[in-house]
Amino acid sequence: MKKSMFLSALLMGIMFILAACGGGNASDPTGEEDSSGEASGETGGSIVGDGSSTVFPIMEIINEEFNAEHDMAAEIGVSGTGAGFERFTAGETDFQNASRDIKEEEVAALEEAGIEYTEFLVGTDGLTVAVSQENDFVDSLTFDELYSIYSGEAESWSDVRDDFPDEPIKAYGPDQSHGTHDFFKEEVMNDEDVQGELIQDTNQVVSSVTSDPNSIGFFGYSFYLNNEDALKAVPVQGPDSEEAIEPTDETVQSYDYPLSRPLYVYAKNESLENNEDFRTFMEFTLENAASAAEETGYVALPEEDYQEQIDQLP
Repeated sequence: MKKSMFLSALLMGIMFILAACGGGNASDPTGEEDSSGEASGETGGSIVGDGSSTVFPIMEIINEEFNAEHDMAAEIGVSGTGAGFERFTAGETDFQNASRDIKEEEVAALEEAGIEYTEFLVGTDGLTVAVSQENDFVDSLTFDELYSIYSGEAESWSDVRDDFPDEPIKAYGPDQSHGTHDFFKEEVMNDEDVQGELIQDTNQVVSSVTSDPNSIGFFGYSFYLNNEDALKAVPVQGPDSEEAIEPTDETVQSYDYPLSRPLYVYAKNESLENNEDFRTFMEFTLENAASAAEETGYVALPEEDYQEQIDQLP
């Protein structure tokens, strides 16, 4: 009995010494490792982002090029601007793609969570209102006419204009998870609810519009450019304009097109300062955002604007 107790005590002592010297390993709970295999409290090399489906095509190209050059890639979700900010606030992501300005309540939530961030511009978009190529009567629309359509006041096209046909309107748009929805709601709807069939997948919004000559939809400029053979962009007359302006590279960059908007990446400062891989990724992003924006159908910023932002990196 005494011999058994002695051997047990000796064995426990040896295990304690080995654990103290080894500091733990992947199978040893004393190493305090998380599910990623990295010791807790250490800065990992992973890069995680989420947010706007509008900004995603730009970041997808950048991510592919970054992976080819640095043999690593970011994990980028497309949950939409609003849902992405929720993850960003929860500390789940290093960066947040957004197709609208950050809201006051989102700023407050980040402050409460103790998360500091830096705002970067990666390109410019023109929120495009479009109808089917088969639609032969809509040649332009005003903000007031768009409001009448998306508030539900106008049920048929003849309710919008007397010379439009008496056909029912089928209005489509991205749902509330998208910054595109929020931007349209603020700019056109005076912060009132957007009516119509609101869809999470923007590609489904596009296909719904292309398949029906009496439909109308709105989405990012690149979605229109990628479907020009089936869509017709509607020139839009803003409240401060005397004429309707068509979305083009030139009118979007100059903001003459009334639904032009900036595209953002919000980066967590802690990740920029403590994750060298992420800082390298963000510098690479700003160095390549112009070409990626143009390749995906958006409009690049002036070159000096990107350089100024690179100079802001810690």
